[in-house]
Amino acid sequence: MNPQQQFCPNMACPERGKVGNGNIVSHSRKEQRYKCKTCGKTFSETKGTALYGIKKDSDLFVWVVTLLAFGCPTQAIVQAFGLDERTVQSWQRKAGEQCQQVHEQVIGQAQLDLQQVQADEIKVKTQMGVVWMALAIMVHTRLWLGGVVGPRRDKAMLQQLADQLRNIALCRTLLLAVDGWRAYVDVLRKAFRTPLQDGSLGRPRLIAWADVHIVQVVKQRSTGQLTIERRIVQGCAAAINALLCRTQGRGIINTAYIERLNATFRQRMGCLSRRTRHLARQQPTLQAGMYLVGTVYNFCTYHHSLRLKLWLTERTYRWVHRTPIMAAGLSDHRWNVHELMTFKVVPAPYVAPKRRGRKPKSVSQGSFA
Repeated sequence: MNPQQQFCPNMACPERGKVGNGNIVSHSRKEQRYKCKTCGKTFSETKGTALYGIKKDSDLFVWVVTLLAFGCPTQAIVQAFGLDERTVQSWQRKAGEQCQQVHEQVIGQAQLDLQQVQADEIKVKTQMGVVWMALAIMVHTRLWLGGVVGPRRDKAMLQQLADQLRNIALCRTLLLAVDGWRAYVDVLRKAFRTPLQDGSLGRPRLIAWADVHIVQVVKQRSTGQLTIERRIVQGCAAAINALLCRTQGRGIINTAYIERLNATFRQRMGCLSRRTRHLARQQPTLQAGMYLVGTVYNFCTYHHSLRLKLWLTERTYRWVHRTPIMAAGLSDHRWNVHELMTFKVVPAPYVAPKRRGRKPKSVSQGSFA
């Protein structure tokens, strides 16, 4: 137990989220509990992680979550480990919530030069009807930037995805590649704007980002033949070709990288397969599975196309493998699933509530003394 590496998780504590302030002490080594001297609350070492409240062995939880993240069916896990099906489903939801918090902390708050982003949506059949899942990927690092699950394929779903991209992206030259859905163009144009503060009253004027290029890949199938049309909706061809060479080496306007990511999600989530009897039951379960698969893909999985050649001598070399999160410069090592499940997300700093109403009589009388 190391109290210097812990922080108080109490949301009402003024020292919440602060590490190394000396307010955390050991309370019980047998039960692995700490105590905050500021608020007097005690908390478990696993508080704020996916292992909190797990009655089984932590290694068993990590094994089950790892199998779920790589597409192992729930019934196979139930038969192999002798667990109840409801237990496996609850563990998947806990792991998905943990992965969502880690994703929002590490990637959602990062500022990256995205260069090229591809986005697409997947139609998902559930027991309650059809829902949609929208995903986005950073091409040259293969980093999954985020996703949205919605009941309808509309602008509201795309707006949530565009807001995630807007929060991550730096105001640099950017190429956005999408399919032929017209709603993409309107949503992306409105998302990548910055308010101009000129000191006047009222809502500030929104200025569109410079050097934001939007392209579409329109696929149509008629009489057994597939035709592909590549449109430049916004931007110039020379700048788009330069971005394509910088991010993918060569090639033409395409959405191949997001389609490969869709195939990875379909492989690891049985409910995303085109013809399957494994239907998702609830939308929150689908969202938890999306974050579990996507975060394990970003943090814990080496990507073959991201490896680098390290020369040891003039004739010998070895390959240095990298994960998408390493290629983006947000981590210096590959995370394991246990590290992902035990990562504690730091809460927002404490803000004292504003006092409303009249001042106490003692304060008012003292001011006239």
